[in-house]
Amino acid sequence: MTASDKLIALHNAGYFTDNRWLVQGINMSVARGEIVTLIGPNGGGKSTTVKLALGLLKQSEGQVFRHPKLKIGYMPQKLLIDWSMPIRVNRLMQMSGKASNKQIEAALDRVGVLHLKRQDAQALSGGEMQRVLLARAFLHEPDLLVLDEPVQGVDFKGEILLYNLITEIRDETQCGILMISHDLHVVMASTDKVICLNGHICCQGSPLSLENSPDYARFKGTQFQNSHAVYTHSHNHQHDINDKIIHNIDENGSMKKGQE
Repeated sequence: MTASDKLIALHNAGYFTDNRWLVQGINMSVARGEIVTLIGPNGGGKSTTVKLALGLLKQSEGQVFRHPKLKIGYMPQKLLIDWSMPIRVNRLMQMSGKASNKQIEAALDRVGVLHLKRQDAQALSGGEMQRVLLARAFLHEPDLLVLDEPVQGVDFKGEILLYNLITEIRDETQCGILMISHDLHVVMASTDKVICLNGHICCQGSPLSLENSPDYARFKGTQFQNSHAVYTHSHNHQHDINDKIIHNIDENGSMKKGQE
């Protein structure tokens, strides 16, 4: 990774407020084309760490680096909208900044929900809403996508589809992705790095390396109850929105027609 690839970086960063440290000693970075996932319990400092990285909070100690002219796309955990006022999907897409009809259609089409363009947002299912919010986040071609609980309100099958879609967007655009989660079972093998956070970094590394790490086992056992194993998915095929396999990929990386 070169200096020009690095989008954000925290060096021994911490944030102190109300006579306590919310996070301390944070060392992490996100580069172009890299997916980094923060996991940890509620109150563990995930949102604080992201706010430090994005400059929404000023660090109390340490250093924070952001690439000059960094463009950020954000997918919130919850959308703060007065749902008593009807709003269509195409209007929702423009609430993060002006966009042409062509841009909106291309983003919605990329996540498989172009047919919902004129649908009332209030009528969307959980999975449909998350896809619309993902499309809205990368609408303006950001350098860095920040995704806060991107599978919120989605069943396990839908989670897999969404994470595959996020990985495909990364592969196509080479944007960096910083994800936030408190659910261990959504940590995918396609994530390049997992950071286990509870006020400080307990452990970090690739999902597969952490699966057998004593530090990770301690973190999982101490901070979570009824947690699941790290999910791994050998992604040698492509899915459509309904999870039908539309292509297989052979050992040479070539596409061939798939079957369910």
